[in-house]
Parts: sequence; C-alpha cells; structure tokens
Amino acid sequence: MVEIDVFYEGELHTRCVHGPSGAETATDAPRDNEGKGECFSPTDLAATALGSCMLTVMSITARRHDWPLEGSRARVEKHMTSDLPRRIERLVLRMQMAPGLPPQAHDVLERAARSCPVALSLHPDIEVDLAFDWGSAG
Repeated sequence: MVEIDVFYEGELHTRCVHGPSGAETATDAPRDNEGKGECFSPTDLAATALGSCMLTVMSITARRHDWPLEGSRARVEKHMTSDLPRRIERLVLRMQMAPGLPPQAHDVLERAARSCPVALSLHPDIEVDLAFDWGSAG
C-alpha cells in the first residue's frame, strides 16, 4: 500500500505528495477545460503513467536478460472524448527502443510492456495504440 496526499491549492491546481519518498508533483486543469495548462493535468498523469510503467516493466525484464535498455523512450499522445462525460478515449504510444537489443528481445519486451500494471488497469474502452521502433537494434 502506498499513500499519496493530494492538496487542492486553488485555481484548479493540486499538489500531490508521494508518502514514501516525499516527492511532489502538481496538476492543473487543461486549457480546454477551464484551466491554465501550467503543468500536467490529471489525465496527462494517467497517460504518462502508462508510458512510464511500460518502460519500467520492460527495464525489469531487460535487466534479467542483461539487455541494454538505456536510451529507450516512450512518446504518448492522449486523446480525450469530444462529448460528455469527459474521459480519455485513446492513447497512442510510440516506443523508440535503444540500439543494441538482440532480435530475441523484441517479443519478450513487447509482451512485458503490454502486461504492465497500468495497462492492465485501464478501462477496456480506452483504445491503446502501441507500436515499437527497434531502429538499428539487433
């Protein structure tokens, strides 16, 4: 169990404190929903969590196989519904993988990404469009 405290600061801003570490982040409502868009929105954090979780789980898997994952990145596009209720409709993830990964790593790492805890926690109505660019890997 992890506790996270979220404090409403006014003007549609929150301050979020990670209990175990004390690390902080903030949110603001997006410009298209009455906010100033000065930092991540709550739904931006959800989209970010998916990319971060995929890379984290892939890194755990890669470490077990001694595959170099440093330099890999995820680009996430968040698409919201145009109708109410407002919700995340689609997440597009493009994984740019570090060079030097052997071909046998590709399927293993893709399965790891698709089975990360955040991916498994998303509502099934959210479309996840996930693609990998292995570049010069292998």
